[in-house]
Amino acid sequence: MPGAFRVSEEIIQLARDRFGFEELRPGQAEAIEALVASRRDVLAVYPTGSGKSAIYQIAGLMLPGATVVISPLIALQRDQVESINAREVGGRDAAVVNSHRSSRARDEAFERLRCGDLEFLFLAPEQLANPDTLARLQAADPTLFVIDEAHCISEWGHDFRPDYSRLGTVIERLGHPVTLALTATASPPVRDEIVERLGMRDPSILVGGFDRPNISLSVRRFDHDRSRCEALHDLIRAAAPPGIVYCATRRDTEEIALELEARGVRAAAYHAGLSASIRDEIQARFMDDKLDVVVATIAFGMGIDKPDVRFIVHHSISESLDAYYQEIGRAGRNGEPAKATLLYAPDDLNLRRFQAASGKLAEEDVRALLRRLKRANGPVTAGELAGKTELSTGMVERALSRLADVGAVTLDSAGARLVDGLKTSKSIVANAVALQDRHRTVARTRLEMMRQYADTQGCRRAFILGYFGEVFEPPCGACDNCLAGLTEQEPLADLPFPLQASVVHVSWGAGQVVRYEGESMTVLFDDAGYRTLSIPLVVENRLLTVA
Repeated sequence: MPGAFRVSEEIIQLARDRFGFEELRPGQAEAIEALVASRRDVLAVYPTGSGKSAIYQIAGLMLPGATVVISPLIALQRDQVESINAREVGGRDAAVVNSHRSSRARDEAFERLRCGDLEFLFLAPEQLANPDTLARLQAADPTLFVIDEAHCISEWGHDFRPDYSRLGTVIERLGHPVTLALTATASPPVRDEIVERLGMRDPSILVGGFDRPNISLSVRRFDHDRSRCEALHDLIRAAAPPGIVYCATRRDTEEIALELEARGVRAAAYHAGLSASIRDEIQARFMDDKLDVVVATIAFGMGIDKPDVRFIVHHSISESLDAYYQEIGRAGRNGEPAKATLLYAPDDLNLRRFQAASGKLAEEDVRALLRRLKRANGPVTAGELAGKTELSTGMVERALSRLADVGAVTLDSAGARLVDGLKTSKSIVANAVALQDRHRTVARTRLEMMRQYADTQGCRRAFILGYFGEVFEPPCGACDNCLAGLTEQEPLADLPFPLQASVVHVSWGAGQVVRYEGESMTVLFDDAGYRTLSIPLVVENRLLTVA
């Protein structure tokens, strides 16, 4: 968390009088001060339970005008609105506009926002695809624009949502109100993309402590699926419920849930192939303690705010440490001890490598999209473009993102369109393809970091925290390697470059030192992703210099 900070008396008084806070948590005051006093955009990366919602609630009351909050899930919106209205904060309450609300309720909410009778309006990002919604927001002229779960805007993030990628255009069309982006987990590349895609101006980037010391970390390695399944059953039988088991495929969730049920465990499978009503029912049963275990794909994610989850087991390796840490962060939110266990089989990497290698763009596909956009009379959605080509919607979205990155396309709530007066060229197509190749390269190196985490003989907590840019000196005393006495504290003073130092490689360019282990060091390069280098070779051949 940020260090000592002088909190203005006005912030302290409002927090005490309106919210009943005896004191603000670390980081809250600094974010509020930047928003209110300096009118600076803020990216706040603080862990779950650090009070991120209080930042925009207090800042919203201190700033003149209304606050718009973009939140990805209806359940999250509902919880926040109920919390604000229960406090009767400031005499002006909160409302939500989503597909579950009647048109009359939506109209009433927008009218109250315009008239100044409503302080907080919650929206899902897809609502901004409606031109009428955007026009009504423009009429209300909000002064604070909040993006919750901001990692969804980044393609490096584990919950990327295309609707989030258009929020930067929305912010500009609203006259760029003070912008606050909130997330619990964001590695350096994700932070950079959030700032860039939102068009944040001179942002204050506040990064709190990522450590969750109440969660113990362990990895168990297997060569055969049968022994791994038996180990999973043993773990669950010995663990106190409730817990979550994450799997790579829908088929795995269903098979494992059936096996657990046959052994007397109250278990259910959860994945995106189930109907919304069934998923809602499973989630409700889990939240009400009517299920011991949910066996899920990553579809069981945001909005699962159950404080007493005692264990998270990964039946297969995650695609990145970003995804893994977000998933295990759903355990122990009440501060009580919890366990995170990865059941690792090296063969799992083949599926993840295949997934990381997907998404390659061909130049002819990019040219075909540009021709379609040129012929279109107005904006075109990714779905419409996919219907006119042989590309999937996901591939079209990736191609449009790359074309936007090279300045050929603008993306907004209505869809994609060519930049006015643009003359398409070979260089535009080649640059878009090169950028996508870079994304795929970095994705592969992120998977390699996940493999290194599984194989490390060092402190697992130090490994994870270093990945997120936080220095931690082992041993932690709460991971399998530290408890087994395998971890030795690194002599940090003797390292060739300090942790987090900016460096330049003779071939890979600019990067940042993120971790050391034994005679190896890992550097996150802007273009080449995460690379592990031999320290003796780096020193002997002067491969790195301080930037």
